[in-house]
Amino acid sequence: MAKKQNGTQQMTKQKVSFFWFRRDLRLEDNNGLFHALQSEFPIIPLFIFDEDILDNLPKNDARVTFIYDSLQKINSELNAFQSSILIKKGKTKEVWKSLLEEFDIQSVFFNKDYEPFAIKRDNAISAVLKENNIECFSFKDHVIFEEKEITKADGLPYTVYTPYKNKWLEKYHFLGSALEYDSKPYQSNFAKNQFPFPDLSVIGFEKSTIKVQPHNLTKIGNYKETRDFPALDSTSYLSPHLRFGTVSIRKLVNWANRKNQTFLSELIWREFFIQILFSFPNCVNHNFKSAYDGIQWRNNEDDFKRWCSGTTGYPMVDAGMRQLNETGYMHNRVRMVVASFLCKHLLINWQWGEAYFAEKLLDFELASNVGNWQWAAGTGCDAAPYFRVFNPEIQQKKFDEKGEYIRKWIPEFDFGYNEPMVDHAFARDRAIAAYKDGIIK
Repeated sequence: MAKKQNGTQQMTKQKVSFFWFRRDLRLEDNNGLFHALQSEFPIIPLFIFDEDILDNLPKNDARVTFIYDSLQKINSELNAFQSSILIKKGKTKEVWKSLLEEFDIQSVFFNKDYEPFAIKRDNAISAVLKENNIECFSFKDHVIFEEKEITKADGLPYTVYTPYKNKWLEKYHFLGSALEYDSKPYQSNFAKNQFPFPDLSVIGFEKSTIKVQPHNLTKIGNYKETRDFPALDSTSYLSPHLRFGTVSIRKLVNWANRKNQTFLSELIWREFFIQILFSFPNCVNHNFKSAYDGIQWRNNEDDFKRWCSGTTGYPMVDAGMRQLNETGYMHNRVRMVVASFLCKHLLINWQWGEAYFAEKLLDFELASNVGNWQWAAGTGCDAAPYFRVFNPEIQQKKFDEKGEYIRKWIPEFDFGYNEPMVDHAFARDRAIAAYKDGIIK
């Protein structure tokens, strides 16, 4: 081993293994890390800022800021064990090739990702590692049940939520609970090093003014009764933390099973969409129900801009879009209203809205985003029927009767608000006709 104790020179001749952080940014209850720390060789924690992803993002992207801040927290925790995290930036395959030259790597551990891009990436990296006689181990961490663990009797995936949920609960209750992984007894196996932690500017980004809120489970005590009322702010703010793995899905599910079955059902919806995406990856860019491929979308760009900017003249829609644009969040009930409005009232393809949400949402997760947008459009699995067209005014009266949510995001609401850009009754009839004409028999 080289004598210098800084940078990578310390490690150049020592046999080591790597744990590759991705969307699991925590030391606590991390399945892959738990197994890595019990392996034969010291573990170097690694995170790669992937240029194939970063190049498509604005320089002040709030999610990159959140990832960076989460990595700083991990690094601080590692310092307690005289260790640190190695941060790299580049194209993932090229980064790994350089690491193979820099270190004597014996094995690599990581947790699975089920999105098409991630599966392709991981297969490519695994192939490179195996070509160099390096063992590669992957683990289930992002979900309770993965891939083909919840299937129908014939082994095919469920495409309807309720029977999937029933089978999921049956299997979960048979296990008793989700097994949690305590790495604390093995943390001495982190490699002793002090890698420099780069400034965010070195990665090519700047701090965002939009912040991910701390999650708070105490806010959802009456979740079933309050979850549809956006002015109450009674949601947990967990979704970005689940997306990037700063919280453990196992701990969360075990808690929800003891405390809140309605909230547990929402977590199962998340896994339902993840297994749909895994089983039907084409649904990212195509209607899940191909019978809807004949719909003639209007796709009017001016209408889309008004929807994006929150100037449609429908207060519930506009408040939701302004909340999204300013904070990266949008209440779930409001998401349904704005998505339905885009697809049904404006007859704009769900893919336009899905892409805009992907750009703006702090909790953007491909499976849930695609699944929920296709649900709203009526083109997805277990979707809302095409003739269900949310009336934004009725939704406002039911869920924001006093206008508290609306006034928070539309300060000019009481001073002469815009007229609706399209009449609801007209838009509803137009949408139903377009769907009827477009459905392939």
